[in-house]
Amino acid sequence: MKLNTYEQNSLDNSVTSRGDVFDFIVCGAGSSGSVVAARLAEDGGARVLLLEAGGDDSAETVTNPAQWPLNLGSSRDWGFIGEPAPGLDSRRLPLSMGKGLGGGSSINVMVWARGHKEDWEHFAAEAGDEAWGYESILRYYRRIEDWNGDPDPIRRGVGGPAYVAQPQKPQPIAEALLKAASAIGIPVFDTPNGEMMESPGGASIAELRIRNGKRESVFGSYVRPLLSRPNLAVITDALVTRLIFDGKRVIGVEVLVDGRLRQFTARCETVLSLGAINTPKVLMQSGIGPEHELRAHDIPVIQHLPGVGQNHQDHLAFGCTWAYKKPEGVGGSGCEAKLYWRSDARLAQPDILQCQLEFAVPSPIETELETPEHGWTMFTGLAQPKSRGRLRLSGSSFADPILIEPNSLSEPEDMAAALAAVELCRDLGNSEAFTPLVTGETAPGARDRAGMVRFIRRSAVTYWHQSCTAKMGRDDMSVVDNQLKVYGIDGLRIADSSIMPRITTGNTMAPCVVIGERAADLLREQHSLYRPAEVLSQPS
Repeated sequence: MKLNTYEQNSLDNSVTSRGDVFDFIVCGAGSSGSVVAARLAEDGGARVLLLEAGGDDSAETVTNPAQWPLNLGSSRDWGFIGEPAPGLDSRRLPLSMGKGLGGGSSINVMVWARGHKEDWEHFAAEAGDEAWGYESILRYYRRIEDWNGDPDPIRRGVGGPAYVAQPQKPQPIAEALLKAASAIGIPVFDTPNGEMMESPGGASIAELRIRNGKRESVFGSYVRPLLSRPNLAVITDALVTRLIFDGKRVIGVEVLVDGRLRQFTARCETVLSLGAINTPKVLMQSGIGPEHELRAHDIPVIQHLPGVGQNHQDHLAFGCTWAYKKPEGVGGSGCEAKLYWRSDARLAQPDILQCQLEFAVPSPIETELETPEHGWTMFTGLAQPKSRGRLRLSGSSFADPILIEPNSLSEPEDMAAALAAVELCRDLGNSEAFTPLVTGETAPGARDRAGMVRFIRRSAVTYWHQSCTAKMGRDDMSVVDNQLKVYGIDGLRIADSSIMPRITTGNTMAPCVVIGERAADLLREQHSLYRPAEVLSQPS
């Protein structure tokens, strides 16, 4: 059994002296699970086990913000690949997902994006619970953040666990984007996470989770300060294979550790925070999911929930690239400017997401486009896609891979929004604001509509924001209720991006932290756990 060793007690001493029994088991040490485990362990009296299938977070590619692309395809990436998608000319998208302490927050671009006001209002409507609404979520963000920017007591927090700051000296290419946006009538904001997330859209210098030149993962912010506590155990290289039941109550988990299966028991509750792919996989292989899917693989049905693995959503992006006149610097993670806008003025919130990268990203081989040695790429894409995918099992064993059918660009509204997003991006990138820095556009270049549709289908990649596959709600396809409890099952909650009714606007790390905080509050309230003084006045 491998245990991360920072300053923490090994399972060979005081923790195992009472057997493999805990009050709470949290599965997954990513952007939600790390929060849940830390908040429960703060009580001091609750014994908490945090399980992580990947390894530690000490690699240079994790700590160095500029090296995040090197994690893609490595041992720190689950390496999922989508099934052929007709809307992408039958291409299969690589669907990277963080594997290791910190999960996605240890390999992502570190952008802090809260989600739009309308996203959270939609969550509240679907859940039938105002605690998921925007005003409540603002209180959570004030608890979470250690915001290093201009004070905003309504929307921003200081002194919280999550350090958030903007680059002190953004690169010229980032400043050029703001000038270009302003020139065509897109408002420019001081920050993307204040008033801008309540508006029809705008442009701003990005907010990042980088402190003193180093990445800050959610695990690092929440769990690492508590590692010396005897009531918290963190096991790495521990793959959760299935849930253990007593009737319809989850009483623990089966875990593959050091090549052998172990069982851990939870006296109170088990929390799945394995992400939008592995959470539904474990549910289905444990007997919770669509009855026809389970019976096809001879899995005994514990609870028929047809929504498990359905409603798959992700942000698609299309890389528009320009060649530099001369090599330019890359700041932080390489993403220092963001833009959100609407493809249709009648929309209530932005449906276009643009993330500027200060280096040239190669286009997929199918586009047959050359990539400049020195340049920049705008990932312009769909903030609110209408297409919905699904997950299917390939077998009943934990070793059997999950089949991911993204169904990307299957809805005509998504192609219309994609065309508008690329057109907007080209208008920006070819404007006078960029003239001092670039020689010209290399992708996609001028095309007729049919040519642009081909470019979109062949260039589309993912932002790696998979979500919504075990959604919260009240209809027949919902998997969890407003308290994140799995319908029909006792002792089990889900806290990760899979519970989103629909994907949030922008990068999903910050909303996942909120989901973790909300789950921890619900658990503490139900089980009468002590709540530290700094959160006593916050929402429960």
